[in-house]
Amino acid sequence: MAQRKIVTTDDNNPVLRQKARKVHHFDASLKRLVDDMFETLYANDGAGLAAPQIGQSIRLFVVDDDEHKFAMFNPEIVKAEGAVLGTEACLSIPGYAGENVSRAEKIVVKGQDVRGKNMRVNAEGWFARILQHEIDHLDGVLFPDRLSTPDDLFRVREMDENEAQQAAERRVQRQQRGPRDAKDVKATKAATTR
Repeated sequence: MAQRKIVTTDDNNPVLRQKARKVHHFDASLKRLVDDMFETLYANDGAGLAAPQIGQSIRLFVVDDDEHKFAMFNPEIVKAEGAVLGTEACLSIPGYAGENVSRAEKIVVKGQDVRGKNMRVNAEGWFARILQHEIDHLDGVLFPDRLSTPDDLFRVREMDENEAQQAAERRVQRQQRGPRDAKDVKATKAATTR
């Protein structure tokens, strides 16, 4: 595994604003990419990471919010209910966050796992927000595009030493947890597809 560089809006890289390509062939190189993305996610204390954020224009994201951990290729929201406003930040927009970002409250997402097998996930609340944020990246959409007004974008302060230490400890715990075995993955998928 290798940590990848996060593409930010400061880089002026067009990959963040392009619609990513669908994945048709699943091979070992995609498994390595997924591993690299998880390592990059943990190193940056994120909850989700889309392939365009590391310069790869393919329809793939990884997520680990401490309750759900998986990679999804070619995701598509097939059902959305309700609407909620919330606060979001993004690894590709360092130093900023936005409040009043509109998202569906509940969603159903279908896609494929790293082997190309179909998967379906039901999500609500914070988990649904993460998935919608990552899927937006695959369509060239960033969270500021969804703000109610431009005034809802604000600077975030840097972490103090104590917060940085806590974040580092969380990263270590998440990395040590490592990949779940097949039984755990099936249980997680079953729990998220009810």
